[in-house]
Amino acid sequence: MSLEACAEILRRGDPDRFLAAMSAPVAARARLLPLYAFNVEVARAPWVTEEPLIAEMRLQWWLDVLDEIAEGRPVRSHEVATELAGVLDAEAARALVPLVEARRWDAYREPFADAAAFEAHLAAGAGALMRASARVLGAKDGTAALSDLGFAMGLAGWFRAVPELVARGRQPLPDDRPEAVAELARSGLARLASARRAGVPAQAVPAARAAWRTGAILSRAAADPGRVLEGGLEDAEIARRAGLLWRALAGRW
Repeated sequence: MSLEACAEILRRGDPDRFLAAMSAPVAARARLLPLYAFNVEVARAPWVTEEPLIAEMRLQWWLDVLDEIAEGRPVRSHEVATELAGVLDAEAARALVPLVEARRWDAYREPFADAAAFEAHLAAGAGALMRASARVLGAKDGTAALSDLGFAMGLAGWFRAVPELVARGRQPLPDDRPEAVAELARSGLARLASARRAGVPAQAVPAARAAWRTGAILSRAAADPGRVLEGGLEDAEIARRAGLLWRALAGRW
């Protein structure tokens, strides 16, 4: 039942990754669902409270889970933690620590110090998750391409979240001038193109497919950066699902 619980957490908390995971072969799906559900749980931990200290405690709980997995100790009973322990090895568990630590930004209201800090935040979050997703599927190489793909996907997701983050009193962009946002979007597209040129290991294709909307979202942001702040980056539901279906049937990402 824990795997079904992971699927439901993902379905409610991250519909795009849920659809991508469900498009994967059954064996791959069983390994991706716990990891993606973990990401949802970590991502929402800072938002269930207005108290930064409580948010820190919730994030520490997940850091302790990763420590237990990395050290081969019994993992606390939890519907996600239990399943996660079955798919992560020690190295993968340690590699996810920066993903959890990056979420401390969500608990506070300080802006990013500069563009480099913002990019480091995306690399620690979405970049680490993409590499971990590939690793649980058995891919041991392709790190550079996976990092580029994860960064581009993270940036697209971040752009989509900007209006909500602003509404919650955060300053999500290091520079929100239209020309700066457009340049940032172009940098994401360049990283996506680099990942496509390099390619990802065959085992990692189901993980890479989670980025199926990235190119379209970043292209819209580059062409009309005002849509980032206004929340106009989404495409039609039928087009969204059709794009994923085509990739799944073709075995592509």
